[in-house]
Amino acid sequence: MTANHAGSSRSLFAALFQRTQWIVFVLVALLAAGYLAWLILAQINFLYPLWHDLINIDRTIEVYAPQNRYRQGFEQTSKAERSRLFAAIIDAIHNHGHGLRRLVYHDAAGRPLDKLLRHAEVVHLQDVARLIYMLRPIGIIYTIIAGVLLIAIHRQRLPVPSLLALLLGITVPLGTVAGAALIIGPVKVFYWLHMRIFPPGHKWFFYYQDSLMSTMMKAPDLFGYIGVTWAFLSLMLLLTFIGVARAAGRR
Repeated sequence: MTANHAGSSRSLFAALFQRTQWIVFVLVALLAAGYLAWLILAQINFLYPLWHDLINIDRTIEVYAPQNRYRQGFEQTSKAERSRLFAAIIDAIHNHGHGLRRLVYHDAAGRPLDKLLRHAEVVHLQDVARLIYMLRPIGIIYTIIAGVLLIAIHRQRLPVPSLLALLLGITVPLGTVAGAALIIGPVKVFYWLHMRIFPPGHKWFFYYQDSLMSTMMKAPDLFGYIGVTWAFLSLMLLLTFIGVARAAGRR
């Protein structure tokens, strides 16, 4: 092998290694962005008061709360009370499910009416809490790795690819997943994930007539809006990470 060929091979290998580092950084940063976006949205109650009005949750409650077979009077609650209850559920699932059985709803005058959740609902939310607890360390690890890779990019002065090239690197796999979900059907994917994630025999689907939790969340409609918001905020954070990394690579 001539010196020119050896030098060319080394240059090709170096370029491939550098590109791989950027791809790994973007993928890790995407996961870190998803974790941080979730934490941010949890702090602002996943914008429940906004969705309450936008998707007419009050109307759903007016229709289905009086039909509930186990709880009465939830239609007498206010938007503020429903927002409080939703925030309490969010706090509980981020704290090992503590306090779920004690949640009580009040009428507009502040008089307690009944406990919000039935046993099956508490069990489901405890399953959600365990899932969040299991995923939390993974999110922290990916955030740390993203920071380490960012430092490495800065120290190595890696050649900076274009923003379009970086985004295309993740558009194909993410687009494939999103396209498959749309073809199969978002609701079917939602149900399939629940069947795979949660323990067999644990109920996770609740009719409005049986569950104030489902009624006040207008499930699964609310989850779709939260999912879109989560994806958008994750993308904004990812673009921020990429912008910082590209700036660090130029210094």
